[in-house]
Amino acid sequence: MLTCETRETALARLGRALADPTRCRILVALLDGPGYPAQLAEKLGLTRSNVSNHLACLRGCGLVAATYQGRQVRYELADKRLTNALTELADVVLAVDPQPECVDE
Repeated sequence: MLTCETRETALARLGRALADPTRCRILVALLDGPGYPAQLAEKLGLTRSNVSNHLACLRGCGLVAATYQGRQVRYELADKRLTNALTELADVVLAVDPQPECVDE
């Protein structure tokens, strides 16, 4: 059974990941399937070092898993349910307000 504290901790980890635009872009890219740091860097127009650092953070949050394949590391979302949750979360937010930008007042 999940306690309130457990839920808060889990949501805080997700919030930390989504709060950074680069980590958010990486998570969205991984919705399409597993990727390698160099591949993700090219796709997102970022440096490999930057992507690797953000992947380490996402891994520390428990949101992505790494699989070592020789000298390469393949990253993917840690759980299939996370794919569904992120997709649903985006759909809900767009349904509530489809504006692309969030403006601080």
